[in-house]
Amino acid sequence: MKLRTILTLVGVAIAIALISLWMGQAAYTWFPPQASAESILVDNLFSFLVTLGTFIFLGVVGTLTYSILFQRAGKYDYSDGPHIEGNVKLEIIWTAIPFVLVIWIAAYSYQIYDRMSILGPMEHDHHGSMMAEAHADEVSEAKSEEVEQIQVLARQWSWEFHYSNGTGEVSSTELHLPNNRRIKLVLHSEDVLHGLYIPAFRVKQDVIPGRDIDFEFTPIREGKYRLRDSQYSGTYFAAMQTDVVVESPETFQKWLADASIATPVTAYNRASNEYAKRANTNNWATVIPAAPPVVNYSN
Repeated sequence: MKLRTILTLVGVAIAIALISLWMGQAAYTWFPPQASAESILVDNLFSFLVTLGTFIFLGVVGTLTYSILFQRAGKYDYSDGPHIEGNVKLEIIWTAIPFVLVIWIAAYSYQIYDRMSILGPMEHDHHGSMMAEAHADEVSEAKSEEVEQIQVLARQWSWEFHYSNGTGEVSSTELHLPNNRRIKLVLHSEDVLHGLYIPAFRVKQDVIPGRDIDFEFTPIREGKYRLRDSQYSGTYFAAMQTDVVVESPETFQKWLADASIATPVTAYNRASNEYAKRANTNNWATVIPAAPPVVNYSN
């Protein structure tokens, strides 16, 4: 009977493990496409946490369900259960297992963040030497000695990007990036705390007023993605969104060349447009949006 119980428990554990592994692999489909080298690392960590969490969840819920169904007291049994003193072996086991799991999760998480070159909450300058080819085959092309530096200006409520074109400066309200090249954003806020967040890249960085912040990543997939303000920066913060266009280095250089000869124009700004309409209908107190940026290229 004891052998049968052991075999049953082993079979249940294997079944739960297989379900957990399947759930961990399914977790990759819950996100936008992996558009940066960092996204692969983040998704691997998330998949690991989902796998581990599913195994623990099913194990705990399965034990509780079995106890409720098959270990209930009789209908008219109102007696107390047996008085059981502490079991030293059991205490050690249920203390050691969570401890090992927490250390495992912490070590793996630190390893991922270290590869992404994230320095920590008190160090706002993010410098990058993460070589993605060491972590996934499809990121092998992301390594490059060249770093494309772009100035990012955040204000209530718009994004503005400045590029060096060799012959001058190009500005836009749409972020253009060359594929498979290390990108260095120099982030600056004119007013309040903003958050640069690109879900497809799995990267986010707070933009702190009064200081420039270096933030690096490597795009690996051409396409158009969305950049959002992750911080509540005031009344119209939901309108503080723009597109991120990842294109081949050749296309990127052509875009820079074309934009550099374009006449700067006042970009459409949703916050300013909504404020203008609102100001004509009521006198509610609010923060006046910054003037729409004047740029070479507007999306």
